[in-house]
Amino acid sequence: MEDDYSYPIDKVDKLILKSLLEDSRRSFQDIARELIVSGGTIHVRTNKLKEAGIIKGSKIVVDYKLLGLEVTSFIGVNLNSAKDYHTVLPQLEKFSEVTEVYFTTGQYSLFIKVAAKNTRDLHLFLIEKLQNIREIHSTETLISLDNPINRDPAIP
Repeated sequence: MEDDYSYPIDKVDKLILKSLLEDSRRSFQDIARELIVSGGTIHVRTNKLKEAGIIKGSKIVVDYKLLGLEVTSFIGVNLNSAKDYHTVLPQLEKFSEVTEVYFTTGQYSLFIKVAAKNTRDLHLFLIEKLQNIREIHSTETLISLDNPINRDPAIP
């Protein structure tokens, strides 16, 4: 599927997206009743949004602290060269601690989000895994103390 960001969506599509972002397990019938349209309309429109690549799946939200992953950190990574991105990314994908990776402008080449049991495990991740990647020149780690706002962006 082509990345075409000009896919036209109307008010009903936006309301469907908003509803699914709030609870991706909601039934089409429930959404249809709320929007005063047919269940078939919701089904067809949702499929079109999937085909257009706007909806890429659904997910559940897990409280990882309750599973023992108490430390969330963000690590700014400087690569030896920008071209090293393609070599480093597959290595980062192998680390279960890495939950998100961003290729960025500014001070860092990459900005990664890491979940660890505690600061000791984070330290071991840094020295035994991340800093053993040859293409990484340097890192800076920021530990999150809290996450008071965690939401998807508003639908424009």
